[in-house]
Amino acid sequence: MKKLFIGLMMLTGFSASAQIEEINGGPVNVPSEGIIDGVFIQEHIPTKRMIPYEYVREADAIWSRRVWEYIDLREKINLPMYYPLDEMQGGVWTKNASRWSLWTVIRTHVLNGDLTVFSPYNPVLMGFGGLDGDQLKYPIKPEPGLNYYTDSVFRNQLAYYLGKVGQPGTVPLLDEDPNSPNFGEPLVVWDPVLQIESYVYDPPDTTWYTSKDIVQYRLKEDWFLDKERSILDVRIIALAPVVYDTDKDPNGQIQITGMSELFWLYFPHCRFVFNNYFVYNDKNDAQWMSFDDLFWKRRFNSVAYKVSNTYDRKIESYRTGVDALFESEAIKNEIRNIEHDVWSF
Repeated sequence: MKKLFIGLMMLTGFSASAQIEEINGGPVNVPSEGIIDGVFIQEHIPTKRMIPYEYVREADAIWSRRVWEYIDLREKINLPMYYPLDEMQGGVWTKNASRWSLWTVIRTHVLNGDLTVFSPYNPVLMGFGGLDGDQLKYPIKPEPGLNYYTDSVFRNQLAYYLGKVGQPGTVPLLDEDPNSPNFGEPLVVWDPVLQIESYVYDPPDTTWYTSKDIVQYRLKEDWFLDKERSILDVRIIALAPVVYDTDKDPNGQIQITGMSELFWLYFPHCRFVFNNYFVYNDKNDAQWMSFDDLFWKRRFNSVAYKVSNTYDRKIESYRTGVDALFESEAIKNEIRNIEHDVWSF
């Protein structure tokens, strides 16, 4: 009877691992059938349900402040978002076998069509004007039921947000269809945007961004006092990965010229994905949390770079260097004082 019970438990464990892989798609400690890489199956995080936010009425929010912050991935407390690194070699994307960085999770689900990318600029203008940043006005979506791998139009659009697109070819491609009346002539297609016929050139080379290229994550969030629950709460509205802007000097050396946001994600949608991926805990391997837990518990350090104001300006426009950091701390202290004053009076 005892042997039968153990056998049933093993079968249950293996079936659970199969369900984990189906639900999550990320790394689990069951690399192959009948093998557990550890003492037990780590199934809590990959299969747990997301805890919904508490409903907040407009009448209960007696005070609020919108704050924009950035998470510097060079800081030690933020390293669980940055590591482990992934690699892109020869078009093959190599990911860690036990856990993924935040960028690996985001990129995986953007390619699968689970997360909607919002362009920080008007896609029609390709960045030459129409900069809207975190307004979430320009969603980049595949056709219903399709994703990066099955929708060619979506794949071409997404290349500008997941990588650095190089210069296109200069020689038009030839029409290689033997049944075409223009066989052997330069290939011409109709451009629905410009409403003209245009030549087709060699596709540009794309350098895909990997985990090591992401230097910041920017957050758009609302702090508010909820009188119904008598607490100061915060909700992250949107999140954006940030990379360095680079250029070559006359000597051919690569120079950093600034930073740019790749795209924005609507954070309430991200929670459904982040909820089922591990975050490394350097104190206890048996108590790994999820990325959703990390954001909810504020287990990261961030610096405010903008707060809602009359001029709609960033801190860097009137403070620089250490003074900008002091201004950021002043914003956080103001929020803390608001909460303190509620309880003091």
